[in-house]
Amino acid sequence: MAKYEGRLFINGELVPAVAGETFPLKNPATDEFIANVSIARSDDVDKAVAAAELSQPAWANTPAHIRARIFRKFADLIHENSAKLQELDSVAMGKPLTAAKSDVEDARNISNYFCGLMELAGGQASTNSADHLNVMIRQPFGVVAAIIPWNFPLNIFCHEIVPACGAGNAMILKSSEKAPLSAPFLAQLALQAGVPPGIVQVISGAGETGALLSSHMKIRKISFTGSTNTGRRVMEAAAKSNLKDVALELGGKSPLIVFADADLAHASQMMIKSFTFNSGQVCTASTRIYVEKSVAAEFKTLLVNGVKKLKQGPPMQDDVDLGPQADSVQAENVSQFLNIGAKDGKVLVGGKRAVDVGTNFIQPTIFTDIQDTSDINMLEVFGPVLVLHEFENEEEAIRRANDTEYGLYASVFSKDISKALRVARALEAGSVGVNVASPYGAYELPFGGFKGSGIGRQKGSNAVDAWLQEKAVFIQHNW
Repeated sequence: MAKYEGRLFINGELVPAVAGETFPLKNPATDEFIANVSIARSDDVDKAVAAAELSQPAWANTPAHIRARIFRKFADLIHENSAKLQELDSVAMGKPLTAAKSDVEDARNISNYFCGLMELAGGQASTNSADHLNVMIRQPFGVVAAIIPWNFPLNIFCHEIVPACGAGNAMILKSSEKAPLSAPFLAQLALQAGVPPGIVQVISGAGETGALLSSHMKIRKISFTGSTNTGRRVMEAAAKSNLKDVALELGGKSPLIVFADADLAHASQMMIKSFTFNSGQVCTASTRIYVEKSVAAEFKTLLVNGVKKLKQGPPMQDDVDLGPQADSVQAENVSQFLNIGAKDGKVLVGGKRAVDVGTNFIQPTIFTDIQDTSDINMLEVFGPVLVLHEFENEEEAIRRANDTEYGLYASVFSKDISKALRVARALEAGSVGVNVASPYGAYELPFGGFKGSGIGRQKGSNAVDAWLQEKAVFIQHNW
């Protein structure tokens, strides 16, 4: 009997899929079976939509301060169940416990932040007409959906559920097939906190299940976090169905620029963390680095020595820096990029599977002498793989950093703050770090991408407003 829960969470209850279909989930660190996870089909999605339609109007009419109070209780329950949540993501996708613990606190904090925004969401008034009072009010969409990825299942659950449902919507969330365990548990915590049945629902499955949400005629908005190619399919399905509102947070190929006047030791530490955090499975990971030629040799030494100190191993051990890739498919995808890098350039460190640790582990790897047009430099690897380039001047660094269809995150390191800010303005990315790199962010500021890295923004002061529609009301009072 499986130790972990794999059923759907619909209308306040854990239920098997109508057709009874499941898929086996394995621990990526050990390849051991851990759960049979239900696959939601059209009947399951229709059940969830029906429950959402029934519950949403009363929930939307619940005063904002009550909705906020409920989700503050939800945030407290996240903290109280920290150990369980860490375990669920660690066994499902191989996240080291240290990172999983940080995820729990981040999820709690951002949920509380969203609660404050629920009480601020309002409208505006216009008195430009002598005989009219004209107002803009904001109202929820109704039934909405989200498709979340596997690299940060806890955090992104909260990024989606709390502002969307806090705004008065009912949400159906599809977890990733690579990390489906924490979402139904979080939905149960939301119910325990006081969220009515039908407002927070969780289904599981692969791409076919997500397509059912993207094309459903009664779902009015969908948010997707994942690859750029899949984001295009979500947008196409939304356009071909009911033209539902779409928000996309997509892939990245983040550049990091190091000028000769930077604190090289600090920059190397930030760089190593950025491309190896969560085993490189981070959309904002800095995976292209541009170092000024005069300090390139010194910086390479710092990077290589730092990478060699990292420890790979079972993610449930407290001292582990890198766990496995999320599953065998992801490990194989990264391995193919390692082959491309070895063919197109030179390995500075790593370059292979860490077979002495486990089947799905990849050595943290740095390549150099790679052409800008190589696939390993242009495409998102989603593994602990870095490409190092050298540059002559500021103009060249900016041009090469921007030479991609991605634009999610970028970083620049320099002690000359004027130069750093000048370059930050020129970089084509939704977030830019100055003397800091991803995964650093601030939940009180908007997060999203330029170009092919997405549409819309998460987090920030408009996070709740993004789940509300604007309506103009014209009131004539002089007749």
